[in-house]
Formats: sequence, C-alpha cells, structure tokens
Amino acid sequence: MVSLDGGEFLMGTDDTEGFPDDGEGPVRPVAVDAFRIARYAVTNAEFGAFVADTGYRTDAERFGWSYVFAAFLPAGLRKGAPRPDGAPWWCGVEGAYWARPEGEGSSTAGREDHPVVHVSWHDAVAYCGWAGTRLPTEAEWEYAARGGLAQRRYAWGDELTPGGVHRCNIWQGAFPAKNTVEDGYRGTAPVDAFEPNGHGLYNVAGNVWEWCGDWWSTDHTAAPVANPAGPADGSAKVLRGGSYLCHHSYCNRYRVAARTKNTPDSTSGNLGFRVVG
Repeated sequence: MVSLDGGEFLMGTDDTEGFPDDGEGPVRPVAVDAFRIARYAVTNAEFGAFVADTGYRTDAERFGWSYVFAAFLPAGLRKGAPRPDGAPWWCGVEGAYWARPEGEGSSTAGREDHPVVHVSWHDAVAYCGWAGTRLPTEAEWEYAARGGLAQRRYAWGDELTPGGVHRCNIWQGAFPAKNTVEDGYRGTAPVDAFEPNGHGLYNVAGNVWEWCGDWWSTDHTAAPVANPAGPADGSAKVLRGGSYLCHHSYCNRYRVAARTKNTPDSTSGNLGFRVVG
C-alpha cells in the first residue's frame, strides 16, 4: 500500500482526445481525504489465496463461461464461439475463469504475478471483504493514478512513449488484426511491469481495466466537490485505466482521465482490480 495525503486536484479532462459520451469532463476541482492504495493490481497468486481460504466461486464459474480475446484461442475454440455484437474479437468460452484464463487446458502457471482477470465487480468486492480492504472510489483512483501531475494526458506526462520508451501495456499495431508486441507483452504483464507513476503505483494505464466502487454516471458539473462516491444506484459500475487491448484507433482509454463502464456481473480476460485500505 501507498499512503496518500489526499487534497484537491483537477479531475476529468476537456482534452479533444477524450470521448464526450464517456463523461470525462468537465474539468472540476475534487477533494479527497487521505487514503491508502495498493501499488499493484491484485495478482493471480493473491486471488488464489482468497479462493483457497474461502472456497469462493466467481461469477464466471457460476455462469460457466467468460469472454476471451479470440487471438489467444486455438482455431477449434474460436470456431462457433459466441461473439458480442460490435466486438467480434471477444469469444464466449466455456470453462474460462480466473484460474483458466483461456478456458479448459489453460492455467495461470507462470503468471502468478500477473493481475487476476475474469473477475466481476461482485468478485472484487468479495475479495475486499476477505482482505479487509475496499475498491477505490473513482475520484480516489484518478487522484492516485495522476501521481501528482496536474491535467496531464497520461499518468507520466503528455507523451505516450517519452524518449521512445513504452510506459504501459497496450495494443501495438493495427487492432485487432496484428499486435507487434513492441511494448513486450501480448496479453497481461506482471503487475510491476514498467515504471511506476509519481505516487509509486504500477500499471494505472493499460494491462487490465480496474473496477471502482462507483455506479456509472456522466452527470458531472464544474462545481467543486469533496469525496464523491458516484450515484446511489445504477446499472453499471465504473472501470478505469484501460487494458492490453486498448488502441488509439478505437479505445483510447489508457489516458488518465478516461473511463468506461460495465455491469457488475461482467467478466472478461482484461478485467481486474486494485484495492484501497
């Protein structure tokens, strides 16, 4: 955990790189109290300890399937697999869940220090209950992810690859046909890959999307607010940070103010979380 003093920061962006429908703006003064946040996303090893101790079964296990990126699958599994409208690069794979990320026959061996995936918001909350932690509010997440930098496009500054150095695990090449793997990773990376931000947090951009505690809303104003926690209810939860599948051409959401949403029972091979205490 990293202890952060809290304070006021400028949340959101009016950057033309943003997605207006995502409610990234307007830029607004937000104050957060002091809190502690994990340097890393929760790993396969950590989630495995939780499951071993509690016998917990994830939503993906109860449903019997989860979404896996098509290119990670052998032809036999890809053929005939259900694919969501508008995102045919995902395949619904029977037997895919956190311990078998690509379905039957796969495992997390060699990926113990990678972020756990195929976890729903419900699963993340269950882990937090066991670990004595909680999910960050969206405001806490952005305050921490900015690393002390005001209104920068990325968690490290305004250039995606300063000095030609890759700072995050995102899609390189032409999505979804070819990934050149220039940043070193085709799928998830270890949770401590790349340089940390100014607060010592790793992979707040790319690698895996991270669940926040808030229900989704785009109803933001420029008025100052303290410790916002989102609306009282809703149908989708906030996700932050982007993933290894994000690419400028369609999902330019590895910017520090970018955001997306999903239903709290959703699972896929790029959804994870980090905790606060």
